[in-house]
Amino acid sequence: MTDQDCIFCKIVAGEVPSDIVYKDEHVTAFRDINPQAPIHILVVPNRHIATTADLTAEDEGLMGHLVRVAHLVAEQEQIATSDRGYRLVLNYGKDGGLLVYHLHMHVLGGRRMGWPPG
Repeated sequence: MTDQDCIFCKIVAGEVPSDIVYKDEHVTAFRDINPQAPIHILVVPNRHIATTADLTAEDEGLMGHLVRVAHLVAEQEQIATSDRGYRLVLNYGKDGGLLVYHLHMHVLGGRRMGWPPG
């Protein structure tokens, strides 16, 4: 299922150019066009799911796969090491910083991350 107006659905479908770094039958990972860190990759389900509130019990395996792929991407980018590291972020709602209503996980790295995030 896709949403015809969703930019991430269009990226998954190959209708909008993107720097895709990983793709399989369930998820696609691509570089963010407005990076907030030297390495900023988005991992999205290929099926349109608007937000975490739209997840069902059947999506638990997909979410585990999303996290596993995020780590694989971090390994590809050479930030999945104990002396480097990375941050995974899921946003929900306006106050949470959600801009595109297609579930996505941010993989951020390449610099030291502060806490709390700004």
